Amino acid sequence: MTFEPIMIFALTIVVVAILVLYAGIKTVPQGEEWTVERFGRYTRTLQSGLCLIVPFIDRIGRRLSVMEQVLDVPAQTVITKDNAAVIADGVVFFRVQDTARAAYQVQNLQDAIVNLTTTNLRSVIGSMDLDDTLSKRAEINEILMAIIDEATNPWGVKIMRIEIRDLRMSEDLQAAMNLQMTAERRRRASVTEANGLREAEILKAQGEREAEILRAQGLREAAFLEAEARERAAEADAKATQVVSKAIAEGDIQAVQFFLGQKYVEALGQIGAADNSKLVLMPLEAGGVTGAVAGIGELLKTVGNPSRT
Repeated sequence: MTFEPIMIFALTIVVVAILVLYAGIKTVPQGEEWTVERFGRYTRTLQSGLCLIVPFIDRIGRRLSVMEQVLDVPAQTVITKDNAAVIADGVVFFRVQDTARAAYQVQNLQDAIVNLTTTNLRSVIGSMDLDDTLSKRAEINEILMAIIDEATNPWGVKIMRIEIRDLRMSEDLQAAMNLQMTAERRRRASVTEANGLREAEILKAQGEREAEILRAQGLREAAFLEAEARERAAEADAKATQVVSKAIAEGDIQAVQFFLGQKYVEALGQIGAADNSKLVLMPLEAGGVTGAVAGIGELLKTVGNPSRT
């Protein structure tokens, strides 16, 4: 019976030790960091895993996630530089890099980031025209990211990226823009059609000019050929006349008869070949024709047998 108080005391000591040990052991989950406060003052940061603190003296202050987090930026109406109202919203991706500063440099960290992003979103879009706002989202994202990252750096936060999720316009403004785009497309179509017609007329005029040039060149070449043919015919006639004149001078009657007979036959051929010649009258004597033909025959015989001369 005397050991009973001792056993109770020892058991009490064991229970208290277990409780103290349990109070001093902390298990920090992966992706989180906890701050340790001693009598209300920050002392250190606990990393993920099994950690020990001084029971009843130290306590866990703030439990913060060091994983990348996302915040929704609520939709808001923003006035652009050219006084157009647009509704913009977005998302912010951030990560806590310094747990102590994120815990003790700012209160309500996420609300502070959202409000800071909202304010700067109005400033950035307000400095741009409507067309630039709608077409330069990437530029807006980069500007916002640079501004917000610099502003949140004292809080131990790193802004990973900011994305404008949606940009909407009022129905009246959308209808006006649709009308403007329709008018612009019609204007471009008219300009394209006019350019096409102009080019077609130019090509047509060039084609006609080239055709006229080719036609003129053809006429010129034909005139040259005709003149050359006439020149050669005149040369032939002159040569024939010269031969006949020489024959006459030498007293060669057969050559004269050949020349006259040839001209006579050619004239008869031209008369017979006419379209309106149904009946050919021969006002010449047959004896003259026979004599001319006989003269041609004698001349050919003379040419074929030079010994007779």
